Amino acid sequence: MDPRIRRVVSDYGMVLVLVLLCAAFSGLTLEEQPATGSAAAARLAATLRGELPGRPRVLVVVRVRPDEEAFASTVAAELTAAGAEVVEVVRGEPPAARAALERQAAEGTRLDAVVGTQATAAWLVFANLPQDFPALGTPRLFTPAAFRWPNFLKRDNLLNIANQIAVIAIMAIGMTMVIIAGGIDLSVGSLAALSAVVATRLIRDVAGGVDATAAGMLLACLAAIAGCGLVGCITGLVITQCGVPPFIVTLAMMLAASGLASIIAGGESIYQIPGSFVWLGRGADLGLPNAVLLMLVLYMIAHVVMSRTRLGRHLYAVGGNREAARLSGVPVERVLLVAYVASGLLAGLGGVLMASQLKSGSPTYGAMYELYVIAAVVVGGTALAGGEGRVLGTLVGGFIIAVIQNGMNLMGIESYTQKVVLGLVILAAVLVDRLRHR
Repeated sequence: MDPRIRRVVSDYGMVLVLVLLCAAFSGLTLEEQPATGSAAAARLAATLRGELPGRPRVLVVVRVRPDEEAFASTVAAELTAAGAEVVEVVRGEPPAARAALERQAAEGTRLDAVVGTQATAAWLVFANLPQDFPALGTPRLFTPAAFRWPNFLKRDNLLNIANQIAVIAIMAIGMTMVIIAGGIDLSVGSLAALSAVVATRLIRDVAGGVDATAAGMLLACLAAIAGCGLVGCITGLVITQCGVPPFIVTLAMMLAASGLASIIAGGESIYQIPGSFVWLGRGADLGLPNAVLLMLVLYMIAHVVMSRTRLGRHLYAVGGNREAARLSGVPVERVLLVAYVASGLLAGLGGVLMASQLKSGSPTYGAMYELYVIAAVVVGGTALAGGEGRVLGTLVGGFIIAVIQNGMNLMGIESYTQKVVLGLVILAAVLVDRLRHR
């Protein structure tokens, strides 16, 4: 193979895989979609003006949803500007529509058209208007034309993918640093649960519970994250100073953190926290979910650290050849300690984010997350042997896993089959990495 092609495949192969997966699931989830929103309303108003000249009387019926309310406002404004009489705009469920029809019939109003979305037009209340409401005349039912579009590419679904992967992707930054340095960290899932429990317990018992202020919640979350960083520091010290293999140390820490989370929470979920606590996990102040924005900012910072700083070069050196790095003057123990502390801190941040998304803390959070985090790192191209990988590749790997799971959910594939597919994807990524090194 041409070296240039080989390099492109090596650098951008996972991005190509992600693009192909998105294209595949887009084709597999292509379905007819109901049209809503202002654009659909404008097209429908133009159609109605052409078919009902003069001054027709129109009833508009939509559900209480942002896109349908925008549809109702636009179609009412367009029809009014064209000379039509919009007798009423109904926002609600079938009982509200029936009450409006009865009200117009009692007033002797003769309707020429009922305008609604495909969802409202399917209500039984509109099935036999002339027979059920003879006083209204014979109004025609108008709905916007449907269009074909993949369920996978819906805006809400794409945001859902990004929001769901945010916790795993943030935790995977620390895991990438650890694996590049030649280690492994199995404790991140349990640390996320510990962080979620500590943060919510402090908010409930120290910061004021449901009346906690923003400052109190922030301090509680920082304390939880710092506690996980301390656990990461202990892990790093045991590995570097005692020479215990990382697998054993982090396995022990995984069990200890999980047990400690259960003790702190009393084996139950902690939910006595303010509603505003969900701002980080569910808010979307700038159009994108706050969790996704946090994830992107952290990845930009991590990319700069790994590619432009001394710490990043030292991590690669330690993972590539620890003894050579030591002889070159690299502070190997300090570099490894920093990697495990970073992994603990980011696992703690992931736990706080999870607690914010779910508005509670539970010792069951983060179960199996260490495997998903490692999978994201491996699929993203980081070598398990250490010394090779990119933090942005980890982000791509996380999205590959999220896209596969989301696409299978949209297709109605059961969770057991999803686990089989995910396991095969991880195995394929490892095999490709081995073949590439050969």
